Amino acid sequence: MTFSPFYMGNHTTPYDIEGGSMQQQNYTVAENWGGQINFMVPLDREGLKRCRSIAARQEEKMRLDYELVRVLKCAELQQKGFMLLPNSDLGHMCSDVVPIAKWKEDVEKAVEKKLKKECKPIQNWKLWQKQKYQCPPKTPKKK
Repeated sequence: MTFSPFYMGNHTTPYDIEGGSMQQQNYTVAENWGGQINFMVPLDREGLKRCRSIAARQEEKMRLDYELVRVLKCAELQQKGFMLLPNSDLGHMCSDVVPIAKWKEDVEKAVEKKLKKECKPIQNWKLWQKQKYQCPPKTPKKK
């Protein structure tokens, strides 16, 4: 619903045609004030659906932009040798930004630890080769 106020004003000095003199005889003021109320009702839901999908895409784009800028700025801080204090209000913002080399190293360590814990080492391996493991077959979990 919308409300639109309006004003139409007219201040004139008309000519007197009846007297034949064509002289300005009097001053006329015509002022009109008013308002208009509009009710809008969608006749189909396609426009509303389209509007919502566009809004959702815009929200996703804004979220992606925020995350990319956050990661970029955190990486710049780390490259310069700075960090946010972990116990500060903003410490969590850069806690998930790690260099790729460090992440790969951590994954390799975790895999090796899991292999040593759950699998048996294969005999007959050469010292210059990486140790290989034989893991038990996975059994599906019962629901």
